[in-house]
Amino acid sequence: MEHQKGSTAHSRDFTIMDKHEKKATILHKEVGLLSAVCLIVGTMIGSGIFISPKAVLLNTGAVGPCLLIWTACGVLAMMGALCYAELGTMIPKSGGEYFYLMEALGSPVAYLFSWTTVMVAKPSAFAIITLSFAEYAAAPFYPECSPPVIVTKGLAAVAIVIIVTINCFSVKLASYVQNIFTGAKLLIIIIIVVAGIVLLAQGNTDNLSNAFDGKAVSVGGIGLAFYNGLWAYDGWSQLNFITEELRNPSRNLPLAILIGIPLVIVCYVMVNIAYFTVMTPNELLSSPAVAVTFGDKVLYPMSWIVPLFVVFSTFGSANGSCFTAGRLAYVSGREGHMVEILSFISLRRFTPSPALMFNGFLAILYIMPADINILINYFSFAQWTFYGLTMFSLILMRFTKKDLKRPVKVPIIIPILMVLISCYLVLAPIIDSPDIEYLYCVIFILSGLLLYYPFVHLKVEWARRIMRPITVHLQLLMEVVPPEKSE
Repeated sequence: MEHQKGSTAHSRDFTIMDKHEKKATILHKEVGLLSAVCLIVGTMIGSGIFISPKAVLLNTGAVGPCLLIWTACGVLAMMGALCYAELGTMIPKSGGEYFYLMEALGSPVAYLFSWTTVMVAKPSAFAIITLSFAEYAAAPFYPECSPPVIVTKGLAAVAIVIIVTINCFSVKLASYVQNIFTGAKLLIIIIIVVAGIVLLAQGNTDNLSNAFDGKAVSVGGIGLAFYNGLWAYDGWSQLNFITEELRNPSRNLPLAILIGIPLVIVCYVMVNIAYFTVMTPNELLSSPAVAVTFGDKVLYPMSWIVPLFVVFSTFGSANGSCFTAGRLAYVSGREGHMVEILSFISLRRFTPSPALMFNGFLAILYIMPADINILINYFSFAQWTFYGLTMFSLILMRFTKKDLKRPVKVPIIIPILMVLISCYLVLAPIIDSPDIEYLYCVIFILSGLLLYYPFVHLKVEWARRIMRPITVHLQLLMEVVPPEKSE
């Protein structure tokens, strides 16, 4: 009986497929070098550099150390991305850390990564970015006060639906949207940087002349400054989530990294210098949105363009986050670590639409609580735990997988340094402030094993019997089919 049911579902797949052109139902290589660079830059540059670079200044206490931290964080992001370039060209599969952990440390570790990232990290980050978008989009309509919570959450939900729809409709359309909004955010950065250069030429150097005057920086303060700076740079690993859709990944993956990340470093440092040409450290620390304050002081009466371009920037960043998050859920479903329907592909659009919709659904759920920033803060240490494990995997595979081709090969000292830095970034906030919430996060991550053992390792039959009719009905409703085996 079970065999007959499976055959019926399989025949339905082909009934649907016969109605459309005979094109392989796989994710096609439609992302070129320009789109790859825009994905890196567009995902890394969100709202942070425009709204709140004061967190780094607060923990360093002076302009000079602040600028050094921004530069050092960029160098660390570059080192991490180069390690990922080796991994991505050695194991050219979508899903980022998922397959690297699978190859080096085994299925359970890869499952815990996908469980944590798919269920919490990616959708909650998507929600945070769209909430930032909504706050700035609604601000002009409430000039004397903050927008009502119901308005910002409603706008954020609408933004999520629009972005998910774009990504489900077409990979090319999602790439075009990413390229356009990346261009928009680079334009406002150029405006801020050029304004800063003009002000420097006019002699506005008071805040930069004694840049290292201030209180001594503590070791803990440096750690927290790095933590905040690296959060602003987060996104350097995003291209590895779509390797299977990248044209000529052996060339374009490392090249996009070598173009995109230095560009972001220059942007971040130069924008911070521009801020300090018109604001003292105290003024910057008291500003609710640094770029808006800069615009009011320098660009008046055109200062309205700054919040407008922050809206563009956050929308583009949210689009990039959605684009990559869907691919992780897709490969996790394809490997049997998530429900099967997440691995299905649209027959009409050749996009992983079920995975994208699932990520969007969770993001809307995470918008509902009063404040999900707390959630993202406590899961940041989990992100660096998996970064560290991935760097360790690279080192391990130098000895256990010597036969794998490595079009890109970084000096082994770089992943070793990244493992040590990851350990520091994981342990420092816990030691500095040992909140019980960190324990809750660890418990949530490890709770994934309660699902892994029966449903993935043992593959209990009753779970398959429950999911089979649900999968068939969703498949027919969304017109999606399992991906074909690539040659």
